[in-house]
Amino acid sequence: MNAGGNAVAGAALDDVFSDDIVVPAVDGHPLGATLFLPRGAKRRAVLINSATAVPRKVYRGFAGYLARRGAAVLTYDYRGTGDSRPKAKSLDGFKADMADWAALDVTATVRWMRERYRDLPFAYVGHSFGGQALGLLADNAEIPRALLVASQAAHWKLMASPERYRVVAFMTGVGLPLTRLLGYLPGWAGLGMDLPKGVFEQWTRWVLRERYLLDDPALAARENFPKFRGKLRALVMTDDTWATRPAVELLCSAFTSVAPEVISISPADAGVKAIGHLGFFRTEHRDTLWRGAAEWIEAEG
Repeated sequence: MNAGGNAVAGAALDDVFSDDIVVPAVDGHPLGATLFLPRGAKRRAVLINSATAVPRKVYRGFAGYLARRGAAVLTYDYRGTGDSRPKAKSLDGFKADMADWAALDVTATVRWMRERYRDLPFAYVGHSFGGQALGLLADNAEIPRALLVASQAAHWKLMASPERYRVVAFMTGVGLPLTRLLGYLPGWAGLGMDLPKGVFEQWTRWVLRERYLLDDPALAARENFPKFRGKLRALVMTDDTWATRPAVELLCSAFTSVAPEVISISPADAGVKAIGHLGFFRTEHRDTLWRGAAEWIEAEG
């Protein structure tokens, strides 16, 4: 299977087909991606959009689960991260910010899935930044259904204490100086993944703004939030120190043309001790959180 000219051989994932492929961004930048396909009939298409500094492999289990239920699912890495970074060892000099991720990468993968599976119902899944990006897309009106997982307007004061102070101290006291010194943020600084300079600098500016990206006068794409008119559900993990309910509700408030459904989920609801910002995608939630999410994605109307 070739999606951009550089596909590699597919490998089976239990009862699901899995192909590592390349999807071209709007400007042609190659995005490393994985396409999951059911062995039986395809009944819908789902795009999973990552959180900041989270590689697509984190979503492999959830993608495979959706594929077993009949979905064609795509996961991918944003430019400058994972398999979408340049071959050069260092990201020094690599030009990209989070607005580019939305306008060039997310936009392209949405179009790729909708064109390839034009006769199937389509759903958008966004984790953290992946959910924020939904509102920035110029053509988000073409997305009929979106599930946001721990997606928020991440102003630092809306984070839980003491995490809010740790985040500000890291971003301004460690991250920015390192980024300006090296030309990129190295993963060893604390996030586990290298980030382009423009990405980390823009992210920091947003975190310091009272309404996060919604307050950025230089971000023209924020005007696209009201264009979205599909079904929207946002999941809040009650022990998530980053995407607290007030932060999730603030992001959802920008989707003014719809009435977002915001649902809080506690660890007790899932029968576990903790979920946090990343835990939704752990395989232990296959029969609990994943099932509910899948049933909502598959709902009609």
